[in-house]
Amino acid sequence: MNKTATFYNRFSLLYPVVDSFLARYRKKLISKVNEQPTGRLLEIGVGTGAHLQLYKEHIITGIDISPGMLKKAKQPGDGRLQLLEMNGENLEFAEGSFDYVVVSYVLAVSGNPDKMLSEAYRVMKTGGKLYVLNHFTPGNVVQYVDKCFVPFARLLHFRPVFRQEDIEGFKMFQLTEEIPIGIASYFKLLIYTKP
Repeated sequence: MNKTATFYNRFSLLYPVVDSFLARYRKKLISKVNEQPTGRLLEIGVGTGAHLQLYKEHIITGIDISPGMLKKAKQPGDGRLQLLEMNGENLEFAEGSFDYVVVSYVLAVSGNPDKMLSEAYRVMKTGGKLYVLNHFTPGNVVQYVDKCFVPFARLLHFRPVFRQEDIEGFKMFQLTEEIPIGIASYFKLLIYTKP
């Protein structure tokens, strides 16, 4: 088990507290996904899965690197959900397996966000949609708050200074919608299409 998985196994006890703060932004993401026709959906970094019941109609595969998170994940009894322990940077699915890929609060904690996006691209069907919800360091005064967290980044397993324009993996996709969310647009919901 790698260091990130070990960290999130331990963090799974506190995750509901953090998730309660972030849940309102995730609801916006899920409402956008639910506007799409029924399809096969992969969510990378599903965490405890407390939000999974909000998805409508889609056939969902949720993966997480942490077995501790997956143990806490709730599964609706309708057979539309499969949960798997898997690293989002090394997906064990065939090319073109999914209509939609959701990456929610995961890119900034990934060891290699470009590799994760490359894998998402590979497993998506042509014309499929990628939904990314994450903090992105803005060019305003909030950037100094992010910089204050840099000394603690390794301990907390995330990149506090995280800029959308620095992520090469996004260039494979076509950006179709960018929705600023939260105070000072600190979070963004990015919707991409695979050309």
